[in-house]
Amino acid sequence: MVDDRKLSVLKAIVSDYVSSREPVGSKALVERHNLGVSPATVRNDMASLEEEGYIAQPHTSAGRVPTDKGYRLFVDRLATVKPLSGPERRAISTFLSGAADVDDIVIRTVRLLAEITQQVAIVQYPVLDSSTVRHVELVSMSTERVLVIAISSTGRIEQRTLEIGAHTEDDLAEWKQQINRVVEGQQVSEAVTALGAFLDQRDDGQSDDGQSDATRHAPGLTACGSAVLDMLSTGAPRRVVVGGVPNLTRFGPEFLTTMGPVLEALEEQVVLLRLLGESTSPEEVTVRIGQENPYTELQTTSVVSAGYGASDDAWAALGIVGPTRMDYPSAMGSVRAVARYLGRFLNEG
Repeated sequence: MVDDRKLSVLKAIVSDYVSSREPVGSKALVERHNLGVSPATVRNDMASLEEEGYIAQPHTSAGRVPTDKGYRLFVDRLATVKPLSGPERRAISTFLSGAADVDDIVIRTVRLLAEITQQVAIVQYPVLDSSTVRHVELVSMSTERVLVIAISSTGRIEQRTLEIGAHTEDDLAEWKQQINRVVEGQQVSEAVTALGAFLDQRDDGQSDDGQSDATRHAPGLTACGSAVLDMLSTGAPRRVVVGGVPNLTRFGPEFLTTMGPVLEALEEQVVLLRLLGESTSPEEVTVRIGQENPYTELQTTSVVSAGYGASDDAWAALGIVGPTRMDYPSAMGSVRAVARYLGRFLNEG
């Protein structure tokens, strides 16, 4: 068990090592931090922390550096996660508000997260099954061709072009009304079930009091409804976007030997999806440190991630990958803030 005094020494070592990238000695701690104890006491506390595995001496006559165990204790005992400044919050809001569609949103988010944290950023595309259907639109392209558009609450736009034969604008307006009455505002999984039942009823010749005779027998409605059903059933691909890879060069001389495997791991979508897989809540930040990562190639790094989406339902996740000596309070605050802003933006968009 680490008492409060030793924890203060550990926090000071972590803080100095993150900022200087150099092993930390007892003399530096006494000079830079008001620990309220003598240099001899600091040395004794450092010896105890080293014996318990929280810090280590990389070289003889060198100072001490935090171990994965030390970083874990530091993160677990964080009293507060560093909040973003007012200008940073405004920058996030402004940057995301200019997005045109979900692809643009994801690209903007990964660039933003990489820039704020100066780490490698990973953003998973929102999973369509967890969103709702915002609207279905039918647009006449010619006398016999129709563009079917399905828009989800995540901003994803799916579209299909159909050859359905002769139709009028009034036909499209009525078909659109019928389809939207079934799916609009429904979660995608619920919309798929409801729309499937709607189309089955039409195949069975059953009528609905809300349909006119013309609508009830319109093959175009069935074709358009089937296209929407197919788009909703297919959903969004489970994939991620990576940004800020050049930030890895900040690791210094060990880049070529230590970061080579990291670069290879960052190219594997399955690896990245698994890294983000534990982040299921928009309100919680998950931190994996060094050896806690399931992939050997990433055990020299830390992964900070969070889910984003509705208040109690994460559609997907985002996070950062960086050295274990990262500024955890700032990194955790940035990841949490971007996840919240992204979820809010998609909900309101």
